[in-house]
Formats: sequence, structure tokens, C-alpha cells
Amino acid sequence: MNELYATLTFLFVLFALLGGSVWVGLALMGVAWVGMELFTTRPAGDAMITTIWTGASSWTLTALPLFIWMGEILYRTRLSQDMFRGLAPWLRWLPGGLLHTNIAGCTIFAAVSGSSAATLTTVGKMSIPELRKRGYPEHMIIGTLAGAATLGLMIPPSLTLIVYGVTINESITKLFMAGIIPGLILASLFALYIMGWHFMFKDQRPEPEPSMSLPQMLSESRFLVPVLLLVSVVIGSMYLGYATATEAAAVGVLGSLALAAMQGSLNWGTFTASLMGATRTSAMISLILMGAFFLSLSMGFTGLPRHLAAWIDSLNMSPTMLIVVQTIFYVFLGMFLDGISSVVLTMAIVEPMIRQAGIDVIWFGIFIVVVVEMAQVTPPIGFNLFVLQGMTRHEISYIAKTAVPMVGLMLLMVVILVIWPEIATWLPDNIRQAPSG
Repeated sequence: MNELYATLTFLFVLFALLGGSVWVGLALMGVAWVGMELFTTRPAGDAMITTIWTGASSWTLTALPLFIWMGEILYRTRLSQDMFRGLAPWLRWLPGGLLHTNIAGCTIFAAVSGSSAATLTTVGKMSIPELRKRGYPEHMIIGTLAGAATLGLMIPPSLTLIVYGVTINESITKLFMAGIIPGLILASLFALYIMGWHFMFKDQRPEPEPSMSLPQMLSESRFLVPVLLLVSVVIGSMYLGYATATEAAAVGVLGSLALAAMQGSLNWGTFTASLMGATRTSAMISLILMGAFFLSLSMGFTGLPRHLAAWIDSLNMSPTMLIVVQTIFYVFLGMFLDGISSVVLTMAIVEPMIRQAGIDVIWFGIFIVVVVEMAQVTPPIGFNLFVLQGMTRHEISYIAKTAVPMVGLMLLMVVILVIWPEIATWLPDNIRQAPSG
């Protein structure tokens, strides 16, 4: 009965604060404070100070602002525009033509950004005008972009995976490696969807692209090489064990600054804009994490996560059934909260549950990212939908409708992960470990 009372109290305070437009991070702290005052004898202020300082001073967290800054530099310089020029010659001959630039562009930019919104904005700015000019159907341009931009949450460096790893105290490098193969498979599913459209709706195809000679194609590819080199260095240094996630992030920032300077698009304005953009995003995520750390402590004192995990265990659900329930739960939660908030809000309760069920926490991190990706494109609070609305001036309902097939492909990805869990666990099990730090 005490657990039910605690649960209802937590939920009531949380929804009251969120409904009152209190920032998510402060709402989490408020819930935790009430929990500490009502259900424990420990002074709430002392507990909050100690927990927030311990969590916020984690060395692992330094990777977060660095990866955000790297993405901001690329977003605000000409490097992102050059990507389209470099990709177009090689993708125009595929069934579906230059629609594949949405998928390939998002996949590459995701590997240097980590943010779904940054990926969507950057690739959208370069691809939407070009694809419209060439006569591609609007619903395909927007739908494929909405889905593919979510790859920013999966392919390393992923901000969601950093937050998940810090929250459950798991290796960020291993989580990054776990996201590579599922991310590429999901990108392939999106590409296959475009190919299917190409063959099924022949009347919607635009005029074929003019042919190019191989020397011309190679000449245009020079614009793509710098970004690909940066991706290879950042991810390769982690995979080969030369760098931790934090060190690789620092290399990525220096590399993106050097590339932008060589290209001539780095000036004091773009430098300060990228730095302030990264600061704002990092501060927002850090505040949410601080609230999550305090909430985890508060819930731990009440014993709520332990009792809930025991109750779930008593239901004798198979791991597969538990994953089905979690999928429904996170998709529903994602309709109202952004991905990072969904993860930190629930992990105090979900982590003991999945460990008790014997589910691999690395695999579960990738599963979480896939279902959180769906949350980015599901109304009413699909973040990518709002970004696309601002870019295209379409109604939210229209944009959500174009993204429905992509949500279906993400659900298919969950099924693939359940059937073949090695997709997520093989690479992290076989990486060389760099010294921690």
C-alpha cells in the first residue's frame, strides 16, 4: 500500500510540474524533493547537493558537450553543404535517385553530430530545396528526412546513448560501438523503402539525372572526403582502443575546426555561434541529468524500483514479453516527452527490472534508442515534426502522415533486434579497450 501511495504521489507531482510548464530538469528535482521529504528521514537538501555534484562532475559526461560542439561546428559552416555535392553523383543511379541523399546525408552527419535535431536541420537545409527543384514528391522528401534524421540518436556519437550510459554507469564506448551495426541496418531499411517506392509508383518519379563521367564523379567526391575522414578518425580511434569516448570527442572538435578553417568557412561569428549553441544544448541536458540523479536517489530510498521489479518478476513474463511491454510504454511516453527526458525519467525503475530479467544492458540501450527514435516522429510532441514544420510550413498532421512508414520500419528494427541480439552486442564484445579517462 505504501508503494502505491508513493507511486501516485510521484506521478501527481511530476504531471503537475510538467503541466505547469516547469523545465523537465527542475520538475524531476521537485518530484525527488517531495519524495525525500515525505518518505525518508534523510535531509533532502544535503542529499540533493551530494548527488547532483557527484553526477555532474562525472568525467564521462565531458564527452557530451564536446560531441555537441563538433556537430554545431559542422552545422554552422559550409562542410554540411559540401556533403550534398559529394553524395549526389554516387546516389543518382540508385532506384529512388537523389532521395537517398536524405538517408546517406543523415547517416554521415549522425556520425559526427549525435543530435537528431542537428542532423535534421543540417541535412534538411541542403536536401529539401535541391530535391524540390528536381521534382521529387513532397511526401517522400519529408517522410524520408523525418525518419532518417533519427539516426542521429543511434549512430555514434549519440547523445541519448551518452545519457543512458551515464545513468546506468555503463561504458560509453561500448554503447557507441553497439549502435553502429543497428544504425546501418536501419539506414538500409530506409533506403529499401525508397527503392520500393521507386518501383511501385513509377508515375511519381522525376526526370532522371543527367549522366556524369567517372572523372566528374570523382571530382565532386572531393567535397565528401573531409567529413568521411573525420568520421573515420573519431569512430576508428574508439574502436581500435586508442581513445576513450571523451578523447575521441576532443579529437572530433579539433578536426572539425581544422576542416572548417581549411575550407574558409570558419570565422569569429561561426565559432562563437557554434560554441554558444553547444553551451545551451549541454546546459539543458545537464540540468535534466541532475534532476534524474536526484530522482534515482529519492526512488531508491523509497524502495519503489525494487518493489516494482519484484512485482514484474512475479508476473513471470518472458524477456520477449517484457520487451513488448517496454516498447508500447516508451512509444506512448515518447508522444509527450523528448528522448533524453524519457530515458532519464524511467531508468531508475526500468534498470533493476531488465537486470532481473537477464536482459543485456548494452543491447537494451540500443533498443531504447530505437523506440525513442519513434518518439521523435510521433504526434503530438514529436520533436522532429516541429523542426520540419518550421522548415517546410506544412501542417503537423501532414508531416506525421508522411513519417508513418518510417515508424513502421523502426518497429521492424525492434523485431530484428529481438530475433538477432548479436547485431547490437557483437561489436562491443570485440573492441579493444582504451584505458579509462
